[in-house]
Parts: sequence; C-alpha cells; structure tokens
Amino acid sequence: MPTLSSLFRIATAFIACLSFSVGNNAAFAQFVNPIGEGADPWVIRDPNADRYLWCFSEGNRGIAIHTSKSLTSLGKKHVVWRAPETGPHSHEVWAPELHHLDDRWYVYFAASDGKNENHRAYVLRSKTSDPLGQYELFGPLATGDGDDRQSPNIWAIDMTVLQHDGRRYAVWSGWDAPGTDRQYLYIAAMDSPTKLVGPRVRLCSNDDYLWERTEPRDDARGLNEGPQVFQSHGHTSIVYSCGASWLPTYKLGLLELHGDDPLDPASWRKRAEPVFESTASTYGVGHSCFVQSLGGDQWWHVFHAKRDRQPGWRRAIFVQPMEVDATGYPLFGEPIDAGATLDRPSGEASGKESVDPNDFSYYGHHQFYKVEDRSYRLGVVPDAPINAYRCGEKIVFDRAVPDDVDVSVSIDFLGNDHARDAGILFRCTKAAVGFDAQRSYFAGLIPETGLVILGKTDGSNWKELGRKNVSIKTTSPQHLRVQVVGDSITVTHNGKQALTFRDATYSTGSVGLRVVNTDAVFSDLQIRGGESNGR
Repeated sequence: MPTLSSLFRIATAFIACLSFSVGNNAAFAQFVNPIGEGADPWVIRDPNADRYLWCFSEGNRGIAIHTSKSLTSLGKKHVVWRAPETGPHSHEVWAPELHHLDDRWYVYFAASDGKNENHRAYVLRSKTSDPLGQYELFGPLATGDGDDRQSPNIWAIDMTVLQHDGRRYAVWSGWDAPGTDRQYLYIAAMDSPTKLVGPRVRLCSNDDYLWERTEPRDDARGLNEGPQVFQSHGHTSIVYSCGASWLPTYKLGLLELHGDDPLDPASWRKRAEPVFESTASTYGVGHSCFVQSLGGDQWWHVFHAKRDRQPGWRRAIFVQPMEVDATGYPLFGEPIDAGATLDRPSGEASGKESVDPNDFSYYGHHQFYKVEDRSYRLGVVPDAPINAYRCGEKIVFDRAVPDDVDVSVSIDFLGNDHARDAGILFRCTKAAVGFDAQRSYFAGLIPETGLVILGKTDGSNWKELGRKNVSIKTTSPQHLRVQVVGDSITVTHNGKQALTFRDATYSTGSVGLRVVNTDAVFSDLQIRGGESNGR
C-alpha cells in the first residue's frame, strides 16, 4: 500500500480543495457494467459492518475476500488462504462462497490435485469472528455414494448452504459416479457447517428440458451446476446454472420447494423455461448470487458473462437490480447491456461522502495488478494466468476530486522500449472493464513511438485530441502531469509542457491510472486542486 506520507499528500490535497461542482454527486450516483473481471462471483453483506464481502478464487491457487462499501466495486483484496504446492487440494480452486454461520465465517470451495476428475468439496472455518483473519481447513467433505457418502467419495463442486425450518443442508453439483462427467444437483443434511450426514440425494434430472443440455440437441448431455438458494416471503427456491459454461448459451433454471422435506426430490418443482438467459449483447450468463443493498430495500443479482462468443472461460462480473414476485420467487428480467447506466444500490455513499481518499476500484484481470508499499503496478502478467485477457487495466480512485485538478505521477516502464500507453485518467466517470470503458480524458506516454498523447473515451471509443513526440527513457521513471481548469487541459512531461488543448466534453469526475497492453509501475501520485497551483 502507499506510504503514510503519500496518503497525507493526497488527503491534504482533498481537504484543501473543496471546490466541488454539484455535478460531482450526480456523476457518482450511477455506474455501468461490467464492474470487474472474474467468474463464479459471490458477495455477502457483512452482518457486523456496512460493507460487502466478495469472495473469489485467487488465480485458482488461493482464496481472496474483498471488502467494499459499494456493490459496484470489488474493493480491497485480502488473500485469506493459499493452496499448498502439492496435494489433493493444491490446484483448481473453484467457486468459493463465504457464509456466516454460528458467529464464524465459512468458505466452501472445490479443489483438486490438478486433475479435474479429482475435484472435491472443502470448507475453511475462521478461527475468530473476523472474516479477514486466519482460517483452518476441513475436508474433503463426503459427497459420494452410500450412507457415509464415501463409498466411494465422488467429484463435487459449487457447494452452498440451504437453511430451512431450523436445519441446514449442503447443496452442490456432483457426478453420478466416478469418471462419468455427468453433473447433477445433490443435497445432504449437515450435522455441522463442516460435516454432512446421511446419504446424498439427487434433486432432479439434469436434462428434463433441451435448454439444460450443453447444446440444444437430443444427443447432448445435460449439465446442472452452480446452485444458489433464494428465500423470500416464506418461500425457498434454488437457482441453478445449466448448459455449457464455456458457450454463450449458459443460463439459469429454477427449482421451487413445495414440499416439507428438502431431502425429498418430490418436494421440488422445476420451472419449464429458463429464468435468465443470454441476449445478443450479454451472453454466457450464469453462476449467480443475490444480495440486498445496504439500504435494505433492494435485491441485486450478481452474475458473470462471457467476454467473447468463442468457447472458453474469459468472463466478467455484472450486477443489476432484480425483483421478487408476490409469492417470494425471483424475477430477473434480461441481462443488462455492458455500458448501460444504472443507479447505484440504495444505502451507498455517492461522491465525496466519507470515503477514504486512498480507496480505489480496479478494472482488469485479477492477476494483473499489485499494490505495493509506494506504488501501483498495472498490467503485470504472471507466468500462467487463469482465463486471461487484456482490457486496459486501470484503477479509479473512489474519492471525488475538484473539477479543476492538478495530477502528477511517476511512471516506470521497467526498461521496456516497446511499451504501449501508461498514464492518467481524469474527469473519469462510469468506469468498467474494457479498454475504453470509461467516460474520461486520458493523458499518457507511449515509449514504443516516443509520444505524449491526450484523448478522451466515451465508454466504448477512443478519440485522440493531441500528440507530441518526446524522448522517453524507459530505464528511469518518467514524470507525467495533467492540469485542468475549466475546459483547458495542459499535459507536462518531465517538467516540460508537451500539450495544451481545450475540450468541454467532461466537466467532473474521478482520477485514475491506466495502461494499454503494458506493464508499468506508478508511484508518487499527487492530486491537488488546479487553481491552488497558480493556474
């Protein structure tokens, strides 16, 4: 994280320059999707604080819990568990879920030894009531055949918890027999949050309808996974994902509990039609979860969608409001388009209301950034990234800044003479995952072509406003400064004025840092009011 001195520079700049326009609050009151990169999203409200807790696999080799005051930002990452180098739970850490049970935190997840056929269910239990503290591992849980569910133990993923009439049940996606690769939904009673009891029960067939199959053909296999419990108005349902997660046709189905015993398949009724499926622009939707706003008066649907139509698992995270019908069942509507404007969830601070000046939202692959003692590194790619894609990785500071602002930063290109853009976003709103997915100005350096550039993005397109040839030595940090007052923009490189331009497209917004297909380290970030520097 940045040093106390750098935090002080940023914080005092904010305090000294409070010439915010009325438009700032409006700019922060809305957001667009996708809000982050990743798959199998899970988020829960912290019962002990006004915040959300996101839970994700960290590169398939660990589990991270993110803390955020907003449902539209993944917030600050905390890696709470790392898989061992070898062993039965050392690889392929999938779909973790964080649950608060009996004043402790539990993370249910699947892991293997590196071979998918060896996936089993595990659970972490917190040692204290702190969700960010230490955890101890239990498992593999018994999810197979026989009264003990270990005759033999069988493949299991996507475990979640159902609480009904004072009892707890585990629900998961599992194979019907070793090696079959046929996924069904199963349920078993729980003796404790770390132990199942009694035989597993298959809830339903996985191919009752053609739309549940991996492809809409009679000879294609059925596939049910990602069960999620939704309860309201005294009714219980299980929303599940079906079809092929690697194809655009992934979708959601629904089971309604109509009987008294969740362990009796006859107690469950399957809807004949999907309850949520792809559109032309947002596709491969699934593995959902549901959470109420901090205001407590809204339900929100959180899901992932594919980034492209090719087979594969490159995905991003969407959040959108949902409804609940009079009988307590969820109504999802259609997936929202990427870039479509939505109001923020109720109960969240907008703009400059009591937000730490160092908080930021990150938009990019979860393995492609690092926050270190004095710096922010964007675009760093590990040796074996998981389902990776580049998208113009960026961080946008959550705190509102003055409309007239002076921003400077040092950029280290790590000796790469062929590096692409790295620079400053300013007057930035409605940021999302994507190269040009923000309404913002951008000033940057391009070592490969020896340029200082200035331009703007409208959420999907880039328009250049100016450029200048300069000498960029990648063996030493480069200093970039942007000063903006009214519609006047000045860009300075290493103390020398490089560009000036007038443009009135954007009048308010945040400050951020961004790279384009580049690995760069940003340090000594300073943000001040533009007029406070004699402008």
